[in-house]
Amino acid sequence: MARIPVMVLGGSGYVAGELLRLLATHPRLEVAAVLSESRAGDRVSDVFPQLQTRYGDLRFGDRRSLLAQLPAGRLGLFSAAPHGASAALIAEFVQAAGAAATELTVVDVSADFRYENPEDYAAVYGQPHGAPTLLTQFTAALPEHLAVSERPHIGHPGCFATALLLATVPLLELGLTRGGLHASGVTGSTGSGRSPLATTHHPERHSNLFAYKPLAHRHAPEVTGICAQLTGKHAALHFVPHSGPFARGIHLTLQAQLETAKSGDELRGLLADFYASSQFVQVRDGTPRIKDVVGSNFAHLGIATDGDAVAVFVAIDNLVKGAAGGAIQWMNRQLDLPESSGLDAPAMAWA
Repeated sequence: MARIPVMVLGGSGYVAGELLRLLATHPRLEVAAVLSESRAGDRVSDVFPQLQTRYGDLRFGDRRSLLAQLPAGRLGLFSAAPHGASAALIAEFVQAAGAAATELTVVDVSADFRYENPEDYAAVYGQPHGAPTLLTQFTAALPEHLAVSERPHIGHPGCFATALLLATVPLLELGLTRGGLHASGVTGSTGSGRSPLATTHHPERHSNLFAYKPLAHRHAPEVTGICAQLTGKHAALHFVPHSGPFARGIHLTLQAQLETAKSGDELRGLLADFYASSQFVQVRDGTPRIKDVVGSNFAHLGIATDGDAVAVFVAIDNLVKGAAGGAIQWMNRQLDLPESSGLDAPAMAWA
């Protein structure tokens, strides 16, 4: 069967590296070009040595060269460009695709298309939206929570947002909880990107654990907005993220009050039924562990109850299910490919 070309924008960061790793073995998608203005002309394998056997002499291109080589027919476009820069960049490719008769499908992994209107985006990110007229062309949700997107393009939720949504959407959709939602999560250092910061520098992070942006993290309004669109319910979310002493993964605990007391087995069955058709989400006995999902597109959920109190535990790989893997999952669906294409590799376990 014919392979479908894809391009990756913002191609030298961690999420782009994961996109390229997963796309390297995808049976139907083929990387045609990778954009990085800062590394234009360099070989992809020089920036990502782990990909040396897959991309040969492929080199990063600049924006102008990629815009000039849009093919006629179908093209998948992944953007891993930074928040605030991705929207304007995508707008250029959408415009050029129209002139080139390119049938373009975009999956943006930045935050630029996760909000319904430019005012909500500006309130969280403190700057005007880079392409407000395109917002109505994007859907922001996890593929597990939306059977079909009627819009051509996708704004993939963030990594913490992915874990939060996996826990909150079924509770709200099934009407199981009342009052506010309280969450605490721990993420690996790769969630902060390639550029080193004081909070990601290894000597500061090693054997350390600390909260950051408590009750003020930007993924909280993102999650409540998406939940309202999907379920029609506006739930207050109180979220405290933490930086963990590991590179990959997220472990999140969401607590809430149940409308009526339920046993752990009863609630576990309800969530298992909710995700029964979602091949990458498993509701398991006990509590999930990061090592069981790291490197994979799988999400493991666990449940604990005490009367009318519930705790939902979620473990994902922040770079895969929370970013690159979820983006490919959406691209597969938008291009009418099997949803698991290129994503069924098992977790690395002892990484």
